[in-house]
Amino acid sequence: MSLALSVLATEAEVVNELPLPPIVFGLIALTVFVSVALVFWSFRDVANRHADKAEQYAREHEGSNH
Repeated sequence: MSLALSVLATEAEVVNELPLPPIVFGLIALTVFVSVALVFWSFRDVANRHADKAEQYAREHEGSNH
């Protein structure tokens, strides 16, 4: 039993270093989230920009059953 405990104790000492400091991972995540937010922000209100075209299309295809 003590052999199993000594093996577990030596395995617990293994430390894997991060390739970058932890703050860099946070900055990368923040950059990704801001980039995605800017993309979503750029497409805001797109449907309302073409409301007149949508109304015209609806009037032209009012009788069709698609």
